[in-house]
Parts: sequence; C-alpha cells; structure tokens
Amino acid sequence: MNSKVLLTAYGVALVLLVAGAYAIGTAVGPLSAPAADGGHGAMSGTADAGPGDSHSGTVAGASDQPGGLASSRGGYTLTPTDPTLIRGATHPFSFRITGPDGAPVTAFDVEHDKRMHLIVVRRDATGFQHVHPEMAADGTWSVPLTLPAAGSYRAFADFTPAGGPATTLGVDLAVPGEFEPVTHRPSRVAQVDGYTVELTGDLVPGTASPVTLTVSRDGRPVTDLQPYLGAYGHLVALRQGDLAYLHVHPDGAPGDGRTSAGPQIQFVTEVPSDGTYRLFLDFQHDGTVRTAEFTIATSTAATAPPATHPDAGAPGHGH
Repeated sequence: MNSKVLLTAYGVALVLLVAGAYAIGTAVGPLSAPAADGGHGAMSGTADAGPGDSHSGTVAGASDQPGGLASSRGGYTLTPTDPTLIRGATHPFSFRITGPDGAPVTAFDVEHDKRMHLIVVRRDATGFQHVHPEMAADGTWSVPLTLPAAGSYRAFADFTPAGGPATTLGVDLAVPGEFEPVTHRPSRVAQVDGYTVELTGDLVPGTASPVTLTVSRDGRPVTDLQPYLGAYGHLVALRQGDLAYLHVHPDGAPGDGRTSAGPQIQFVTEVPSDGTYRLFLDFQHDGTVRTAEFTIATSTAATAPPATHPDAGAPGHGH
C-alpha cells in the first residue's frame, strides 16, 4: 500500500473516530465539573488578577484544569451544529452554549468588545483563526468559516455568561482528506506581511512570567499600533499535544496614560506545566489585523532536542 493510500485511510479513520467520540459525548451529556471554569483566562491564577494578567483569572476554588480541554464545564456545554466541515469551503459554522438548566444561553457579557471569541486551530497547532460569531435570538452562534486544509481541528469558545464565570470550552472538528501533520521547531521571531515580531521572556510553569512582543516594519520600530478589541495586542498560547488554552491580554490599555502604542506589547502569563507552547499574537496596524506565530519551550524544557520542519519560523498571517 503506497503512502498516499495510507494517508487517505488515516484521514477517513480520523473522521470516523472524531464523529464517534462526538456522538458518544453527546449521548453521555455534561460531565460533572466544578461550579466555575478557570479556562478562558489564566491556566492558573486568581480571581482578582490584575490588568497584566490573563483575559480572566481562575475563579477561586475552581479546578486548576487548563481551559478548552472539555466541551462541558461548570454546567455550560458547547455543542456545534455539525462537527464535520468541507475542506476549502466557506460556510456558516454554528454552535450553541447551553447552561446548567440545559437551555441555550442568550445573555453574555462583553469582553474586549465582543460577547464571543472563537479560536479555531488544527490539532498540530497550524491554521490559527480568531473570529467573532454573531448570535441569533435562539442562542445559536454563527460565523463564516473556511478551513483550507484537511485534518482534526479544535474550536475554542471563549465567553462570559451574564452573571457567570469566564469560561473556555473546546470541541473537536473534522475536515476529511489527506494531510500530513506539521512539527514546529522553536522560533522567537515571526515575519508577517513585511513586519517582524520578536518575542522575549521565558515561560516558567506555575509562575507569572513577563513576555514582551516587539513589532517592527522594514527595520523600523512600529510606534503607532492601533487598538484591536480594546487592546494593542491579543496573545493566545496553546500547549502542544493537548492544546490546553491560555488567552492573555497586555499589561495596560490604550488611553490609560501609561501604555504606548508600540513597538513593545507586554504581557504577563502563567503556564501550567513544562512543555512546548505555540503562541499567536494578533495586532493591528494600518487598519489590518495580522497574526504572528511563535513556538517556545518552557525554561526547564528548553534543553529538549528541537524538532524541525520546513515551515519553521512561523511566518504568521493577516486577517
């Protein structure tokens, strides 16, 4: 059997596995979980996290499980209308968030200018997208979504139900077809549309770690970054392997009298464990949002032999 046939068979098996797991999960229903979810913000942290901490800190007394690893948590459940998408086709992707009473949730707090942030990425941490669905009156969220490559994907719904805890839920999606998983080598410098973004700082598990992203274009510092969703930058970190999710925002905000519009964007983040993380920075300049991608290991895991791949260096992309 040649390699192309093997890849095709693997792709079909993957789709069947994902679809079967989704069906089982739907039949079983929500798993028991703590009353609050710590996911959408820090992988670990406190409820009174300051402005330099993550999108939202872990609620006191909640499990320290990272966000996005479960489709049901704290009484809230993420259910997509269809977890299988067609490669390269643009069509509405829709889902609902149901609450502890089993009914669709229709009231959400605005967090960074939006009531819902949806992150979609392939399981090998490629194809990152950060989009913002719109909700219908019945609680169904929809957004046009295009997944250009086959494979297994993870979709993260990042939201705060009105009067409830900040929450991140995740669900697997399947795009049938042949594919070859990508392995990323460590990279702290990203090139995207003529911009260079450099990452400095180390990730230390269990410790609030400062991380700085410096943006330049054609060798010159960019000092007029534009606010995007209420900040000069948004940073998502995903742990390679299980894609544990961390969404952090900068230390400071536009117009606060102390935060400059570049070239540096400073974050404080806390990762839960040793390992390698994929980091995705969204920033806006000249009216366009671009994404710079990085791959870094935690300080104690940095001695592990690096993996390599032709796409190393994470060129990033624009929205």
